[in-house]
Amino acid sequence: MVDNDKAGHLLLALQNGDAEAFTAIYKAYWYDMFLVAYRKLRNKEAAEEIVQDIFLRLWRERDTLYIGNLNYYLFAAVRYEVIDHIRTRGRTFEYLDHEAFPGIQDLNTENQLALDELLRVIDECLHILPEKTSEIFRLHKLEYWSISRIAARFGLSEKAVEYHLTKSVRAMRTHLKEVMVLLLATWGLF
Repeated sequence: MVDNDKAGHLLLALQNGDAEAFTAIYKAYWYDMFLVAYRKLRNKEAAEEIVQDIFLRLWRERDTLYIGNLNYYLFAAVRYEVIDHIRTRGRTFEYLDHEAFPGIQDLNTENQLALDELLRVIDECLHILPEKTSEIFRLHKLEYWSISRIAARFGLSEKAVEYHLTKSVRAMRTHLKEVMVLLLATWGLF
Protein backbone atom coordinates (compact mmCIF):
# COMPACT_ATOMS: atom_id res chain seq x y z
CA MET A 1 0.00 0.00 0.00
CA VAL A 2 1.03 3.58 -0.48
CA ASP A 3 0.54 6.67 1.66
CA ASN A 4 -2.31 9.06 0.84
CA ASP A 5 -0.13 11.74 -0.79
CA LYS A 6 1.52 9.28 -3.15
CA ALA A 7 -1.83 7.62 -3.82
CA GLY A 8 -3.27 11.01 -4.79
CA HIS A 9 -0.46 11.62 -7.28
CA LEU A 10 -0.84 8.13 -8.71
CA LEU A 11 -4.59 8.60 -9.09
CA LEU A 12 -4.14 11.89 -10.92
CA ALA A 13 -1.61 10.30 -13.26
CA LEU A 14 -3.89 7.28 -13.77
CA GLN A 15 -6.82 9.53 -14.69
CA ASN A 16 -4.57 11.11 -17.33
CA GLY A 17 -3.91 7.66 -18.81
CA ASP A 18 -0.46 7.04 -17.31
CA ALA A 19 0.16 3.28 -17.62
CA GLU A 20 3.15 3.49 -15.25
CA ALA A 21 0.91 4.91 -12.50
CA PHE A 22 -1.52 2.05 -13.07
CA THR A 23 1.34 -0.45 -12.80
CA ALA A 24 2.55 1.19 -9.57
CA ILE A 25 -0.95 0.99 -8.08
CA TYR A 26 -1.28 -2.63 -9.16
CA LYS A 27 2.07 -3.63 -7.67
CA ALA A 28 1.34 -1.80 -4.41
CA TYR A 29 -2.12 -3.31 -3.84
CA TRP A 30 -2.73 -6.53 -5.72
CA TYR A 31 -1.28 -8.94 -3.16
CA ASP A 32 -3.08 -7.47 -0.14
CA MET A 33 -6.32 -7.38 -2.14
CA PHE A 34 -5.80 -11.00 -3.16
CA LEU A 35 -5.24 -12.01 0.48
CA VAL A 36 -8.49 -10.36 1.58
CA ALA A 37 -10.47 -12.11 -1.17
CA TYR A 38 -8.75 -15.44 -0.56
CA ARG A 39 -9.41 -15.34 3.22
CA LYS A 40 -13.11 -14.92 2.52
CA LEU A 41 -13.48 -17.38 -0.37
CA ARG A 42 -10.74 -19.96 0.25
CA ASN A 43 -10.47 -20.24 -3.52
CA LYS A 44 -7.26 -19.02 -5.18
CA GLU A 45 -8.65 -18.78 -8.70
CA ALA A 46 -11.77 -16.87 -7.64
CA ALA A 47 -9.70 -14.47 -5.51
CA GLU A 48 -7.30 -13.82 -8.42
CA GLU A 49 -10.21 -13.29 -10.82
CA ILE A 50 -11.85 -10.77 -8.46
CA VAL A 51 -8.64 -8.72 -8.13
CA GLN A 52 -8.03 -8.81 -11.89
CA ASP A 53 -11.61 -7.66 -12.58
CA ILE A 54 -11.24 -4.73 -10.17
CA PHE A 55 -8.01 -3.58 -11.82
CA LEU A 56 -9.46 -3.99 -15.31
CA ARG A 57 -12.42 -1.84 -14.31
CA LEU A 58 -10.09 0.70 -12.69
CA TRP A 59 -8.15 1.04 -15.94
CA ARG A 60 -11.22 1.11 -18.21
CA GLU A 61 -13.09 3.66 -16.10
CA ARG A 62 -10.05 5.67 -14.96
CA ASP A 63 -11.20 8.95 -16.47
CA THR A 64 -14.75 8.80 -15.05
CA LEU A 65 -14.12 7.43 -11.57
CA TYR A 66 -14.04 9.71 -8.56
CA ILE A 67 -11.85 8.12 -5.88
CA GLY A 68 -11.31 10.07 -2.67
CA ASN A 69 -9.21 7.42 -0.92
CA LEU A 70 -7.48 4.77 -3.02
CA ASN A 71 -6.99 2.33 -0.13
CA TYR A 72 -10.63 2.51 0.85
CA TYR A 73 -11.86 2.31 -2.75
CA LEU A 74 -9.83 -0.79 -3.66
CA PHE A 75 -10.59 -2.76 -0.49
CA ALA A 76 -14.29 -1.82 -0.57
CA ALA A 77 -14.32 -3.07 -4.18
CA VAL A 78 -12.82 -6.38 -3.03
CA ARG A 79 -15.41 -6.70 -0.28
CA TYR A 80 -18.33 -6.05 -2.64
CA GLU A 81 -16.95 -8.35 -5.33
CA VAL A 82 -16.52 -11.16 -2.77
CA ILE A 83 -20.11 -10.66 -1.60
CA ASP A 84 -21.31 -10.71 -5.20
CA HIS A 85 -19.28 -13.85 -5.91
CA ILE A 86 -20.78 -15.62 -2.89
CA ARG A 87 -24.27 -14.48 -3.85
CA THR A 88 -24.03 -15.58 -7.49
CA ARG A 89 -22.07 -18.78 -6.97
CA GLY A 90 -23.49 -19.77 -3.60
CA ARG A 91 -20.47 -20.78 -1.51
CA THR A 92 -22.56 -21.63 1.56
CA PHE A 93 -25.26 -23.79 0.02
CA GLU A 94 -23.69 -25.00 -3.21
CA TYR A 95 -23.60 -28.69 -2.21
CA LEU A 96 -27.07 -28.93 -0.67
CA ASP A 97 -30.04 -30.35 -2.48
CA HIS A 98 -32.35 -27.33 -2.44
CA GLU A 99 -35.43 -29.48 -3.07
CA ALA A 100 -34.74 -31.34 0.16
CA PHE A 101 -34.66 -28.02 2.04
CA PRO A 102 -37.46 -25.84 0.69
CA GLY A 103 -37.06 -22.14 1.42
CA ILE A 104 -33.30 -22.32 2.03
CA GLN A 105 -32.58 -20.08 -0.96
CA ASP A 106 -35.01 -17.48 0.35
CA LEU A 107 -33.29 -17.55 3.71
CA ASN A 108 -29.93 -17.13 2.02
CA THR A 109 -31.21 -14.17 -0.01
CA GLU A 110 -32.74 -12.58 3.09
CA ASN A 111 -29.49 -13.00 5.01
CA GLN A 112 -27.52 -11.63 2.08
CA LEU A 113 -29.73 -8.55 1.94
CA ALA A 114 -29.23 -8.03 5.66
CA LEU A 115 -25.46 -8.40 5.24
CA ASP A 116 -25.46 -5.93 2.34
CA GLU A 117 -27.39 -3.41 4.44
CA LEU A 118 -25.03 -3.88 7.39
CA LEU A 119 -21.99 -3.33 5.15
CA ARG A 120 -23.62 -0.20 3.72
CA VAL A 121 -24.19 1.19 7.21
CA ILE A 122 -20.61 0.34 8.24
CA ASP A 123 -19.28 2.08 5.11
CA GLU A 124 -21.46 5.09 5.92
CA CYS A 125 -20.00 5.25 9.42
CA LEU A 126 -16.43 4.81 8.15
CA HIS A 127 -16.87 7.91 6.00
CA ILE A 128 -17.82 9.92 9.11
CA LEU A 129 -14.70 8.90 11.05
CA PRO A 130 -11.33 10.62 10.61
CA GLU A 131 -9.39 8.99 7.78
CA LYS A 132 -6.69 7.33 9.93
CA THR A 133 -9.24 5.99 12.43
CA SER A 134 -11.37 4.65 9.59
CA GLU A 135 -8.38 2.97 7.95
CA ILE A 136 -7.25 1.37 11.24
CA PHE A 137 -10.79 0.04 11.86
CA ARG A 138 -10.96 -1.37 8.32
CA LEU A 139 -7.57 -3.06 8.55
CA HIS A 140 -8.21 -4.60 11.97
CA LYS A 141 -11.89 -5.52 11.80
CA LEU A 142 -12.42 -6.23 8.11
CA GLU A 143 -9.00 -7.46 6.99
CA TYR A 144 -7.88 -9.02 10.29
CA TRP A 145 -4.54 -7.24 10.60
CA SER A 146 -2.88 -7.50 14.00
CA ILE A 147 -2.48 -4.40 16.15
CA SER A 148 1.31 -4.65 15.89
CA ARG A 149 1.16 -4.81 12.07
CA ILE A 150 -1.13 -1.77 11.96
CA ALA A 151 1.18 0.09 14.37
CA ALA A 152 4.14 -0.62 12.09
CA ARG A 153 2.16 0.42 8.99
CA PHE A 154 1.23 3.83 10.45
CA GLY A 155 4.34 4.37 12.58
CA LEU A 156 2.22 4.46 15.75
CA SER A 157 2.50 2.78 19.12
CA GLU A 158 0.21 -0.17 19.77
CA LYS A 159 -1.56 1.96 22.42
CA ALA A 160 -2.29 4.61 19.77
CA VAL A 161 -3.74 1.94 17.46
CA GLU A 162 -5.88 0.64 20.34
CA TYR A 163 -7.07 4.22 20.95
CA HIS A 164 -8.15 4.53 17.31
CA LEU A 165 -9.90 1.15 17.47
CA THR A 166 -11.74 2.09 20.66
CA LYS A 167 -12.79 5.40 19.11
CA SER A 168 -14.00 3.72 15.91
CA VAL A 169 -15.87 0.92 17.70
CA ARG A 170 -17.68 3.44 19.91
CA ALA A 171 -18.64 5.52 16.88
CA MET A 172 -19.75 2.39 15.02
CA ARG A 173 -21.94 1.25 17.94
CA THR A 174 -23.54 4.69 18.25
CA HIS A 175 -24.18 4.87 14.50
CA LEU A 176 -25.61 1.33 14.36
CA LYS A 177 -27.92 2.06 17.33
CA GLU A 178 -29.23 5.19 15.60
CA VAL A 179 -29.85 3.25 12.39
CA MET A 180 -31.63 0.45 14.30
CA VAL A 181 -33.90 2.95 16.06
CA LEU A 182 -34.78 4.51 12.70
CA LEU A 183 -35.46 1.08 11.16
CA LEU A 184 -37.62 -0.01 14.07
CA ALA A 185 -39.55 3.28 13.94
CA THR A 186 -40.00 2.88 10.18
CA TRP A 187 -41.34 -0.66 10.58
CA GLY A 188 -43.62 0.47 13.40
CA LEU A 189 -41.94 -1.79 15.95
CA PHE A 190 -40.76 0.99 18.22
